[in-house]
Amino acid sequence: MGTEGTGPSSYSVGTMSERFDCHYCRDSLQGKKYVQKEGRHCCVKCFEKICANTCIECKKPIGADSKELHFKNRYWHDSCFRCFKCYTSLVNEPFMLRENNKVWCSNCTATEDAPRCKGCFKPIIAGDQNVEYKKMVWHKDCFTCSQCKQVIGSGSFFPKGDEFFCVSCHEHKFAKTCAKCKNPITSGGLTYQEQPWHSECFICSNCKKQLGGKRFTAVEDQFYCVDCYKECVAKKCAGCKNPITGFGRGTSVVNYEDESWHDYCFKCTRCARGLANKRFVCHNGKIYCAECPKRL
Repeated sequence: MGTEGTGPSSYSVGTMSERFDCHYCRDSLQGKKYVQKEGRHCCVKCFEKICANTCIECKKPIGADSKELHFKNRYWHDSCFRCFKCYTSLVNEPFMLRENNKVWCSNCTATEDAPRCKGCFKPIIAGDQNVEYKKMVWHKDCFTCSQCKQVIGSGSFFPKGDEFFCVSCHEHKFAKTCAKCKNPITSGGLTYQEQPWHSECFICSNCKKQLGGKRFTAVEDQFYCVDCYKECVAKKCAGCKNPITGFGRGTSVVNYEDESWHDYCFKCTRCARGLANKRFVCHNGKIYCAECPKRL
């Protein structure tokens, strides 16, 4: 910022009472108004024509009767010393000398140098609430969702290329949809058979416990934890009477007519020989190897 100088800086003005002639035109100055500059006396007309400083704004001479302002070897009429942007007089006011020798008031300087809002393209001046993201800046009320146009302000948002979305719009536009409840999955979740699920939606159909990270069995689009599958769904082995779960030992199952056995339970009633994948004989509802019925 600058402070202007006022008044003549290198000459004086007065009325001649002695016998002097104009240094330039040689007319008598006695009884006339004159200007003294650099030890020379001259009439007002010659001063304005030859010696006067030129106003940097209007390009006209600053006459002896005018009030002159100066700053860094530049000169203005006091009436020309106005803000280039808002035309406010800058006499006795702080100012900035900018490009092309134009003077600006402090308010216009601050506005011109302020960053521009990416939303409304107007300056963001000191005191304005704003949002910054990757060297871009918005007025707080100009930072809006690309989808619903509601103000995001200082709230959470999701960037997508040159667009920004509030949490709700991002969920509906981009988030995966749960295979069960059909609502967006915003965080966490799991995948089963290439379908996304909320963790709280992927549960046992019987006890309702979450199955994420646990062993389970799927039966006709229903899911069961190990305990509920054993208790409610699994067939009972005709041999040991325990559930056939498909877990651990005895994952292979033998089915015959309407009954099922663990493979290790399917054995001859008389000699206890294992009969899985072997010939067997059913007699009076009991299972025998091919040899034992001959011994009955």
